[in-house]
Amino acid sequence: MKRILWGISLCVIILISFLAGIWVSRGDRDKPISSLIESGPITTGEEVEGDLPALTPGMVQISPERQQLIGVRVGTVEKKAVVHDLRVLGRVAADEVKVYKIVSSVDGWIQQSYDNSVGTLVKKHEVLATFYSPEFLDAEQAYIYALDAVDRLKLGRRLELGRQELPAQAAFDQLTVQRQVDILRSMGMPDSQIMEIGQTRQIMLNVQIPSPIEGFIMARNVSPGQRFLKGTELFQIADLSRVWILADVFEHEVQYFKPGSKATVRLPYQKKTYQATVTAVLPIFDPDTRTLKVRLETGNPGYVLKPDMFADVEMPIELDPVIAVLADAIIYSGLRKTVFVDRGHGYFEPRRIETGWRLGDLVEVTEGLTPGERIVLSGNFLIDSESRLQAVAMGIYGNLSIDPVCGMEVDEVRAKATGLTSEYQGKTYYFCSVDCKEQFDSNPAEFIDESAEGHNKKSQKNLPIA
Repeated sequence: MKRILWGISLCVIILISFLAGIWVSRGDRDKPISSLIESGPITTGEEVEGDLPALTPGMVQISPERQQLIGVRVGTVEKKAVVHDLRVLGRVAADEVKVYKIVSSVDGWIQQSYDNSVGTLVKKHEVLATFYSPEFLDAEQAYIYALDAVDRLKLGRRLELGRQELPAQAAFDQLTVQRQVDILRSMGMPDSQIMEIGQTRQIMLNVQIPSPIEGFIMARNVSPGQRFLKGTELFQIADLSRVWILADVFEHEVQYFKPGSKATVRLPYQKKTYQATVTAVLPIFDPDTRTLKVRLETGNPGYVLKPDMFADVEMPIELDPVIAVLADAIIYSGLRKTVFVDRGHGYFEPRRIETGWRLGDLVEVTEGLTPGERIVLSGNFLIDSESRLQAVAMGIYGNLSIDPVCGMEVDEVRAKATGLTSEYQGKTYYFCSVDCKEQFDSNPAEFIDESAEGHNKKSQKNLPIA
């Protein structure tokens, strides 16, 4: 009996120890993120002993162990030339100059069509279909009469003048025949049939529709027995030996697509590349995609590029030396852009910056950083949270109002200290910058409405200012 009680007691002790261990580990795990970051004492505007930097509001200190835990990665700011491959999406299109439309010049009926559906590659002069039109009967007959008249006239002149023709009469005869040839040609009869009529002197009931070029059939509107009217488009054929690439480019990127510059066109699923040239044609704005259509031209060996296919356009860009950082290193909060500068000894200082262009993952920094400084590349969101908590601990907070111009939250105390306030109709308005204040002062009524006034009343909320 004692052994049983002893065993039960041992099991209870083990169970209690196990549960206690789980409770302790859970307590550590449930601690807020800010507790994982060790922050040193902050003394605004004072110089810390030794080689430590002068601490400013929002600056935090993080031990190397904690930096590794939250994934902090630091890089050096450099000013250097930027070489970047700008990639945009493009669409293949047929060269409009090399698109031929076969339009009927008379009324008629399709007599015979062939196996040449849309997308078929046809040769030059290849017969696409035949049709019948009664209008050709009189024109062909007149052509035969003109040929016969010329033959009779030539024979009579040879008999009367001993095989000598009168130059003026010969010229008139040729002009008459040529006029009838032009009439048949304008009605849509190909030269091959006109020559055949001249040799056989027989009327042809069915007129052929030949292809004017070697190319692909883009549109086909014929079927056996189909009646068509004058002006009907029967076929559309495109020469795809050279095609266009219409690239969708944003407004800030179009400056890099200069006429004559070279770009690489890739078909992602076929692993084929082509060298394309930007044309001198001005880009066309597309209101649906809010992009500019930039035209490039490239050869199309093997007719691999087909109209409406998608392709990747890669434009190499080389810019003058600038300060550029990774986009992930910047924290965007409304109109404010901030990076964290490594001040050494584990201290990180929030720094407001101004930016310029963005290419891929790189962003130009126009103000706020100098070459040689080290900034946080990753983990900056956790540092930003700790920075705001640190500002609260220092008592750096105030009542917030809404800037009526840009809509940003503005600390009233700081705005008053910097003179960024204005009085209008007995009410005080606070601004985040001189530009916003000047815009407001120039025309206050433009920025004051019911919604703005309602937002401006939200000024009793105490939040940290980083």
